[in-house]
Amino acid sequence: MIIDFHTHTFPDKSSEKIVNHLAHIGCIPPHTDGSVIGLFSSMKEADIDYSVNLPVMTKPSQVEKVNSSLIQQQEYLLDMKIITFGGMHPNYTNYKEELLRLKQAGIPGIKLHPAYQNVDLDDIRMMRIIDEASSQGLITLVHAGIDIGIYDHNYSSVAQILKLLKEVAPEKLVLAHMGNWGRWNEVESDLAGAPVYFDTAFSYGPVTPLPDAPRAPYISYNLHPKDFVRLVRKHGTDKILFGTDSPWENQQDYVKRISHMDFTKEELEQILSENAKKLFTI
Repeated sequence: MIIDFHTHTFPDKSSEKIVNHLAHIGCIPPHTDGSVIGLFSSMKEADIDYSVNLPVMTKPSQVEKVNSSLIQQQEYLLDMKIITFGGMHPNYTNYKEELLRLKQAGIPGIKLHPAYQNVDLDDIRMMRIIDEASSQGLITLVHAGIDIGIYDHNYSSVAQILKLLKEVAPEKLVLAHMGNWGRWNEVESDLAGAPVYFDTAFSYGPVTPLPDAPRAPYISYNLHPKDFVRLVRKHGTDKILFGTDSPWENQQDYVKRISHMDFTKEELEQILSENAKKLFTI
C-alpha cells in the first residue's frame, strides 16, 4: 500500500487558474490541473492507494465555507481514494467550535500554513489552535520551513518548532517538507529525533523550474538521496510519512525515486504506508 500524505486539490471551476497562479509565484510547473479528477488520475498512474488532501485557508472568512464544502464532499472524495483534512486560519475566532465540527464530521486533521497566513508558528494564535486540535485528537499538519515563493522570512523555523514542542507538546503533529524545507542542516542537528512526524513532500530530488523562471535559491534546496536517507534514519523511520506535494511533484516519479533509495523493505513499508495507517489508527 502507498499513502500520499501531502497533496492539494482545488475547486474544479477554478483549479486550473489557481494552479497556474501558484506556479507563477513559485516558478515551478504543476503536474496536474489541481482538480480532484486530476489527482485521482495521477494516483492511478503511480499506483498510490490513498492521498491526503490539504486545504490552505488564506483568510479567516474561508474557514467555515471551505470546511463545509469538504465535509459535504467527503463521500465523493473517499470514492476517489482521497482523505481530506480541514483547514484553519490563526485569525479565525471560533476555532474550538470549528475543530469540534470537523472532528464530529469525521475529518481526521487540519492544515496550517504559516507563510501563506503571514503568522509565525510560535505566535499564540497558532499555538492555541494546535493545542486544541491535539486535545481533540486531530492531526495537525504544518508547512515547515521556507516556502518556495516566499523567501524573506521563515514563518515556521526550527527554533519556533522547538518552542512549540516545549510549550504545547502536541500529539499527532506533522511537519511538512522533512521538518523544515531548505533548512536541512538545522533539522538534522536540532530537530531530528523529536516527537513529531516529518512528511517527505517536495524534499528530495531535483527541482525543475519553469523555463522562463529566474534563477533562485530553491534550485539547490532539495536533498540528495544520500542526505535524505541519513536524515530519515536519524529522525526515525517510524516517524516519516510519504508525501509528494502534488501537483508540485509528479507522484509516479516521486514514488520511483524513493523506491530506489537505500532503504530496507521494512523501512520503505513504514514510510510509504505503515506510519500513516498508525497515525490514522486504521
